[in-house]
Amino acid sequence: MRRPEPLPDGLNGRAFSLDEAARLGIPDKRLRSRDLSRPYRGVRRFGELDEAASTLDRALAYAPRLADDQYFSHLTAAELLGMRMPPSRRAEPLHVTSVHPRRAPRLAGVIGHEVRVASPTLRSHTSSLVVSERVATWLTLGESLTVDDLIVMGDGLICRRDPVASLGTLAVRIDGCALRRGVPKLRAALRQMRAGTDSAPETALRLLLVRAGLPEPEVNGLVATARRSYHGDLVFRNEHVVVEYDGGHHRTDESQFSIDVDRLDRIMEAGWRVIRVDRHLLRQRAELIRRVAAAVGVDLQ
Repeated sequence: MRRPEPLPDGLNGRAFSLDEAARLGIPDKRLRSRDLSRPYRGVRRFGELDEAASTLDRALAYAPRLADDQYFSHLTAAELLGMRMPPSRRAEPLHVTSVHPRRAPRLAGVIGHEVRVASPTLRSHTSSLVVSERVATWLTLGESLTVDDLIVMGDGLICRRDPVASLGTLAVRIDGCALRRGVPKLRAALRQMRAGTDSAPETALRLLLVRAGLPEPEVNGLVATARRSYHGDLVFRNEHVVVEYDGGHHRTDESQFSIDVDRLDRIMEAGWRVIRVDRHLLRQRAELIRRVAAAVGVDLQ
């Protein structure tokens, strides 16, 4: 079988539109060759885009269709930006927003949206795809996510390292939000969000303990030791108790593991009780709550 003619260098390894192919003078016959797939109407790429393709791969395949007044939004933008994602909501169609008068896209594998005023956008630093910026993305998800998912994602916006917003700025943005149907859930989430977290499990752990009737801990509060002060994930200061969430990276990253061992040892030397929580204990809610309640001296019966 005769091998297809090579395409221009600029098209190798990426998806491209039929309009771009026409500008480059690629004949229709070449665009029908078996080495090119049709992931979306009007787009060609090398190789098939299978059902297990990542959101990034699907977005890159769709990108040649994006007009200047369109951008990736909602959960697609959240995942492309590395926001804290609801674990059950990753394998979704792409979300693409059009600015009026352009109509929302209507094709398989895509959920189209249409707005009167464009959200602020940026380019994802990992893919250069145009996406709604983080706070705007969170606001659009007020309609579709649960309050708890909005809390977890929102805590990521006001996290300890490189936050992109504050509780005050989020309150202002909610007040000016045009998507009124999501506003009550966004406001409910904002009341339960806390600045300074390092991970989604920290938020989930805090919510679990507080809703069980325990006093609210400080998030990443500083604990003084003879050597220096260290951050504790959840700090019950009056009771001298620190609850730490150990994620998978704590065990697989040898350097981080050593740092954590030293930090927690020094906190315990200073007279603090440390309760370490992994993902298995986090799922054993009754036992976890019992341990923390006993440590802080709260009778929940």
